[in-house]
Amino acid sequence: MAMNLRLPSEVATALQAEAERTGQSQQQIVRDALGRRLHLIDHEDPAGERERARAAQAVQPARVPYRKVRPRLRLPKGTTSLDLLGRDDRF
Repeated sequence: MAMNLRLPSEVATALQAEAERTGQSQQQIVRDALGRRLHLIDHEDPAGERERARAAQAVQPARVPYRKVRPRLRLPKGTTSLDLLGRDDRF
């Protein structure tokens, strides 16, 4: 569907700057924003945004490979981390 969209000048300027910064078209930025607003795209970091960030070198790979972490503390059976907090600290 084609449509005309009138934007305030500050929004149009910000959209143009974002398009230049990311290398995406203004249409793609608007489509992505509408998709997130209408819950058609996950609000979290969708794979497409991650790939664009990698391509723009905004995200660098880890210098040290990830390693499996072993728990250092084991709580007694039947105890939760919430039990360790004082009553005033509970939410």
